[in-house]
Amino acid sequence: MISRKLSVAPMMDWTDRHCRYFHRLLSPNSLLYTEMVTAAAIVHGDSDHLLSHDVFEYPLALQIGGSDPTLIAKACKIAGKHDYQEINLNVGCPSERVQSGAFGACLMAEPDLVADCIKAMQDHSQAEVTLKTRIGIDEQDSYEFLTTLIEKVAATGCRSFTIHARKAWLKGLSPKQNREVPELNYPRVYQLKQDFPELEFIINGGITTVDEIKQHLEKVDGVMIGRSAYQNPYLLAEAEAELFSDKTIPPTRIALVQSYFPYLEQRLSEGAKLNSMTRHILGLFQKCPGAKMWRRHLSENAYKPGAGIEVVEQALEFVE
Repeated sequence: MISRKLSVAPMMDWTDRHCRYFHRLLSPNSLLYTEMVTAAAIVHGDSDHLLSHDVFEYPLALQIGGSDPTLIAKACKIAGKHDYQEINLNVGCPSERVQSGAFGACLMAEPDLVADCIKAMQDHSQAEVTLKTRIGIDEQDSYEFLTTLIEKVAATGCRSFTIHARKAWLKGLSPKQNREVPELNYPRVYQLKQDFPELEFIINGGITTVDEIKQHLEKVDGVMIGRSAYQNPYLLAEAEAELFSDKTIPPTRIALVQSYFPYLEQRLSEGAKLNSMTRHILGLFQKCPGAKMWRRHLSENAYKPGAGIEVVEQALEFVE
């Protein structure tokens, strides 16, 4: 049984395998997600490259995008070779690129199709199948609109729902604006848990502190954090200590960077570029003395040909 008490959101161009490895060092007990991968890319592309990961990242969930149940079923069957603990369907992304493929948030308007996709995933996956969605789209943002989707999907046997507590505007707002402009409506997610107590609800959107995480956990089953976990990754270590370790003191930031060294060295030996890995740790010393120089040194040197672990060691000299 997967614990979704704390999870890190799937974020395009951010939560790649290097990021997830580092986040696992910060939080041994949180659930991590891949970036969204389209079903078409898995079926027709280099699936081994797209789906590869380190077992150290477990528990790990794969997020899939798509709207064709047959194609999604094939993707889930392929993904089964990679031992993910969960496969999640994206019904929340508002980008035009996603809409052009007829999936993401626009699927909220087609609850029967979403249910068909979920059923196809269940039939072709050993992993638990879950749904991530918004609270509405455009003018279709009533509570009844949302509960219709929940009821249709729950009828398939799906029991876990991650709800981004904002609606999505499919036209007129960029994906970035859709993460900030629509108002947050946490009470609507709380209401879902009251009305469907047998289902698991994970709340997502605008959550930036451990205190906020704890407050939400009084009303719902779990909390998913996104940009705040990426821009201020030490939040994960603090949340881990508070939620899972009986309020023990989290490891220091420097100790966490040093624990990342063996992974960096291994991947460098395989040909990975240093900056592809250090970009995920730039925010670790946020609001700490020397944070600016830490970021600057890594940004100016990690991309250089032949850059190695010494670049990170030098950057550590700027921080306390």
